[in-house]
Amino acid sequence: MSHKNDMLSSDAHFKMLEKERRANSAWNKIKRNKTAMLGLAIVSFMLLLVIFADVLAPHDPNELRLGSTFLKPGSPGHLFGTDEFGRDLLSRIIYGSRISLFVAVGATFVGATIGILLGLVSGYAGGGLDVFIMRIMDGMMAFPFILLSIILMTILGTGVFNVILAVGIANIPNFARVVRGQVHVVKNEDYCNAVKGIGASHGRILFHHILPNILSPIIVYATLNTAGSIISEAALSFLGLGIMPPHASWGNILRAGKETLNTAPHVATISGLFILVTVLGFNLLGDGIRDILDPKMKK
Repeated sequence: MSHKNDMLSSDAHFKMLEKERRANSAWNKIKRNKTAMLGLAIVSFMLLLVIFADVLAPHDPNELRLGSTFLKPGSPGHLFGTDEFGRDLLSRIIYGSRISLFVAVGATFVGATIGILLGLVSGYAGGGLDVFIMRIMDGMMAFPFILLSIILMTILGTGVFNVILAVGIANIPNFARVVRGQVHVVKNEDYCNAVKGIGASHGRILFHHILPNILSPIIVYATLNTAGSIISEAALSFLGLGIMPPHASWGNILRAGKETLNTAPHVATISGLFILVTVLGFNLLGDGIRDILDPKMKK
């Protein structure tokens, strides 16, 4: 009888541990965080626009209809109205989401890849190499972000991939400093000293032991940085240095709309709202992920 009770007690304990494990999974933590869920919903909606743009767009985004210029939102066949060339604004917003988010994610990837490598080397090596790399990063950060992007765009020229490079390069210093600070903490942990003691190579220590343990702040920063990159692309396109017409991006739609704010405010307003909502979505998602991953912020 005692053996049977022990088995029942063990089964109950196992079920309780399994339930607790499921409750503490990343997805369940996100579901319990209303901020993260709202951000995830917005980002997911924008990603659906990107993926299914060809299906969702009711018209060719570059089709000119000079007899239907500046139609108001809600006009038959044009939910968001039309622009100065009679192009369907909804279709241009949908296709613009594809370019704007592609640039933002691409720029974040470029900045993160180079910045993480520089931060790892700088934080792990220390000494003169650390000082040399960080002074270069400080020099880049001395320029305002948008000014550095403009300088790079002037050198590289316009185009999607040049915008990605310009914004990505401008993102490098922030990633490098975030990673360097984390490496300085982690490299002195007991497990790092242990693998050093058994003769592990520097590359193995960096990429198999240090990098996996500093991914949380990198993921959070990358999510928040994507929002900043959307604004950077919009700013460059607004200034005429980013995505050039006839290709649609939220920035160049906003730029075209500023000329007609008095007569057709819907052009600038709608594109600006999409930028606002998307940036808000990425920021909310980043804040939610930070709350979930940061043990100091757990309730």
